[in-house]
Amino acid sequence: MGEGAEVDKRGSSDRTQEEFIEYLRVERNASVRTLDNYAHALNRFQLSRGGSADWFSLTADTFRLYLFECMKAEWARSTIRLHFAALRSFYKFLTYRKGLKVNPLVEVQLPKPEKKLPVVLSIKQVEELLGLPFKVKQEKQAPDWIPARDAAIMELFYSSGIRLQELADLNVSDFDFYNETVRVFGKGKKERICPLGSTAVKAIQRYRNEASVTEDALFVSKLRKRISSRSIGSIIKKYLAHSDIAINVSPHKLRHSFATHLLNNGADLRSVQSLLGHASLSTTQIYTHVTTERMKQVYEGAHPRA
Repeated sequence: MGEGAEVDKRGSSDRTQEEFIEYLRVERNASVRTLDNYAHALNRFQLSRGGSADWFSLTADTFRLYLFECMKAEWARSTIRLHFAALRSFYKFLTYRKGLKVNPLVEVQLPKPEKKLPVVLSIKQVEELLGLPFKVKQEKQAPDWIPARDAAIMELFYSSGIRLQELADLNVSDFDFYNETVRVFGKGKKERICPLGSTAVKAIQRYRNEASVTEDALFVSKLRKRISSRSIGSIIKKYLAHSDIAINVSPHKLRHSFATHLLNNGADLRSVQSLLGHASLSTTQIYTHVTTERMKQVYEGAHPRA
């Protein structure tokens, strides 16, 4: 095959990938993170093929070999499954939109996902962390309202169990003071209403009053622009460094703690699924394993014949 034909093939392949990413963005409302992950997965596969791939001529054995190479490189199972989720989604697009007759990935079986139990904080640890914003000395140039903002952010995380990006995206209009709820737009732009505890409501009101936040972004930076998800993660790390908590705490661990503490105190699984915004109940069920493990530990430590 001549050089010109090779370039044409590569150009056609790249255009097909660009159409797929645009389809995900416009028609599937995929998040920026999903778009980046899927584009990276397709490009990574192309690199394994020498920099280009004729998507319409690949076979199931091609992808089995790629799977073997990923496993030999000791990729985490979660990474492998993410890469193949992108490839499978791409091939569904080729089948339904580009006339591909046979989807080779239908025949490829992936390794089962590793079951990792989420790390959760105890109620005592949560209370310690949430009490730190007004105890820790702030930077000299920081506005006076920073402790109130940080306290409101952490109270909201633990009170509602919302995701990091969901919190960063909140607007003042999403917060309902009278009904003590917050409107959240989750994955796929799905809307849900999350109830809030009175402590979180008071913390948000205090922050809004002290920072004079009346419209647009609910949580703002020192420059009074919408706070980024990365900055929120840094806020949690800042207070963790001033605590006696021995584990690494991320915003997601506050979400894990929210779900686990609800189940430990009698909440039903369906309600927790709705509050977390999980599309599938199986995603929520991992928290039942956490509570079961806790019960086993209590049993083994307390029963004389355990």
